[in-house]
Amino acid sequence: MKVTALLLIALGASALADEASPIAKVVQLLGDEQANLIAEGKASQQVYSEFSEWCEERSKDLQFQIKTGQNEAAELTATIAEETALIASLTAKIEELSASIAQDEADLKAATAIRTTEAASFAAEEKELLSVIDTLGRAVGIIEKEMAKSGASFAQFKNSVGSITQALQAMVQASMFSSADAQRLTAFVQSSQASADEDGSLGAPAAAVYEGHSGGIIDTLEELKEKA
Repeated sequence: MKVTALLLIALGASALADEASPIAKVVQLLGDEQANLIAEGKASQQVYSEFSEWCEERSKDLQFQIKTGQNEAAELTATIAEETALIASLTAKIEELSASIAQDEADLKAATAIRTTEAASFAAEEKELLSVIDTLGRAVGIIEKEMAKSGASFAQFKNSVGSITQALQAMVQASMFSSADAQRLTAFVQSSQASADEDGSLGAPAAAVYEGHSGGIIDTLEELKEKA
């Protein structure tokens, strides 16, 4: 009986051992899977820690950049305001200078027109005076030439002359002088006389009556030539 019982117990234990083998495998698989999961969890935790640390550093950098950007923006805003004020000031200055330039150009144009007119008047007057000087020179030459002659004709001419106008008329009548030259000199004498009357002086051009001899006429003509 005892032997049989022991055999049965051994057989039962063997059967139980055979039945427990799949469970042990399952337990082993679960254990292995747990170990893998723990290893993966540690790896993921490491990655998370590194990423978290990177995010913190990145956040600090971004905050620093934002603060720096805000400071730069404030400085640039102030600079823009300053430059805007400067632009307004320079624009006003440009407008002022433009107005001044326009006024100067208008003044220059007016002055140029005046100078052009004066230059034309001067040129005409200079031309007239040069013609008068030339005529006076020829008149003096004619009288001196006639003075060198002898004869009753020049004596009559000398005795009949009482003024420069009469002298010129006598020279025209004697064909010594052209009427155009005589008129030019007469006008110049009258102009000189009017100018002398205004000045209150009695120079040779202002005298109405001259000495009744050819020397006085020549002196008067020379003085007129010097005046011209």
